[in-house]
Amino acid sequence: MKLAEFFRPKLLDTLRGYNRQLFISDLTAGVTVGIVALPLAIAFAIASGVKPEAGIFTAIIAGFIISALGGSRVQIGGPTGAFIMIVYGIVMQYGLANLLICTIMSGIMLLLMGLFKLGSLIKLIPHPLVIGFTNGIAVLIMLSEVKDFLGLKMDSVPAEFSHKLNALYQALPSFDLTSIVLATLSILLILFYPKNWARHVPSLIVALVLGTTIVALIDLPVETISTRFGGIPQGLPAFEMPEFTFATVRYLFSPALTIALLGAIESLLSATVADGMIDDQHDPNQELVAQGFANIVCPFFGGIPATGAIARTATSVRAGANSPVAGMVHALTLLLIILIAAPLAKHIPLATLAAILMVVAINMGEWEAFTTLKKYPASDSAVMLISFVLTVVFDITVAVEIGMVFAVLFFIRRITDLTHVSVTQELPHHDGSEMTLARKAVPKGVMIYRVFGALFFGAADKLETILRQQQNEPDVLILKMDEVISMDASALHTLASMQRKLRKNGKYLVLCGAHTQPYFMMHQAGFFDEMGSDNITTDLDSALRRATKLLEEKKLAQE
Repeated sequence: MKLAEFFRPKLLDTLRGYNRQLFISDLTAGVTVGIVALPLAIAFAIASGVKPEAGIFTAIIAGFIISALGGSRVQIGGPTGAFIMIVYGIVMQYGLANLLICTIMSGIMLLLMGLFKLGSLIKLIPHPLVIGFTNGIAVLIMLSEVKDFLGLKMDSVPAEFSHKLNALYQALPSFDLTSIVLATLSILLILFYPKNWARHVPSLIVALVLGTTIVALIDLPVETISTRFGGIPQGLPAFEMPEFTFATVRYLFSPALTIALLGAIESLLSATVADGMIDDQHDPNQELVAQGFANIVCPFFGGIPATGAIARTATSVRAGANSPVAGMVHALTLLLIILIAAPLAKHIPLATLAAILMVVAINMGEWEAFTTLKKYPASDSAVMLISFVLTVVFDITVAVEIGMVFAVLFFIRRITDLTHVSVTQELPHHDGSEMTLARKAVPKGVMIYRVFGALFFGAADKLETILRQQQNEPDVLILKMDEVISMDASALHTLASMQRKLRKNGKYLVLCGAHTQPYFMMHQAGFFDEMGSDNITTDLDSALRRATKLLEEKKLAQE
């Protein structure tokens, strides 16, 4: 088996025919998105309960790895808003050291997903569930930024929703008017910044530079990176080996799985959006492999979970990105900034970073989904609301787990409702290959069941139910299966039980027109041997002839 089947970075394909013009375009895009990523990386890290440099190092290391090894031409990786609340919860509950272990575990999971080609399965997660927990995360991000937006005097914000609300309420009298004014002006600048200017200088950078300049020149009495964290180190992070224990791995498995699933969803969603912008097709499995490597490596340098970032990817594409080189340049740009300008970051006001995250949260949520709930099926609306409420009130791990359970249950119910088993006396006549009862003689004592849909555990009992409802059990039961799209073990068990019951009473079961999947399943399970190959027919004519013969044989035996 060739290595390329498991590992084929998009970079290798895009470098064919790569030229100076494409490089200049990628260079411009990479520098642009690198500058945009700086305030976001800092803000995401602080909101996640870690030091600002953790966000920057993550954007550098993960950003480079995801671009160099990923399955998308233009994906930009790094810390994202989607991880804020789960990372914050892990830090509060288990500590920073265990966050690093949890991130490595999630990276291993992502790597295995990619190697076992599970990328396409991520698309099976229902969209209402994704909308629900995404909107829930957005609400929690806004709530977590209230402290710095209002300048409240609090040591930390509790992770639990009810405790968080109570702590913020208790701290409201300690608000700082200067912080409120600075944060409000920052958020207004970002929201109403002219779009034609944003093509040249992004609004986030303008807000960050203006806020930092005002604080540095006027010496505003607001909390800054320097007052809370002592600044940002000017240099590269040191390699650290987290301490692994079996007990730690065991209780971190659930949050690690949540990080892996969330990272997979967001990265593949971002790659899909990018495909639409550049008319390309990403490799979901290779993308997961790259995400896995990034999340395995980052924690050894103090990094936090990373994934593909939709907003930064879109910014890179609009700035002219053509290949993964743009994402690699973005990472190197951040590295250059941290090596040269790290001391200047000490004046960055936390109120401005809070305003930036407020805007990120607003743009992150799909709020129109709440106003159009009536347009969706009730089950989809229920899944969306359940995942939203659980994300806000509990956490995203609970929301994803319970949301998936409800989504699966609703889906099973929907498919069950679509599966019908009926006694057929007459079928409409159609020209063509479909076999019908039109102008066909059905011998006395023969009953035809018509099955439509999927025969699975949710609908298997419908076969027995309709048989019990018949006053007189037929001598020959023909099961018309040409409209059965699939069958599972539960349905096969029910069918086998029905066949044994009929045989015990001296009756017969004849199958008619089974499709490929049901046919091979029954064959491999040995059901055909139990029934007898003569009782397996390809069409209704053959089934009726077989039924007539069985009745004649039974009559002769009785005589």
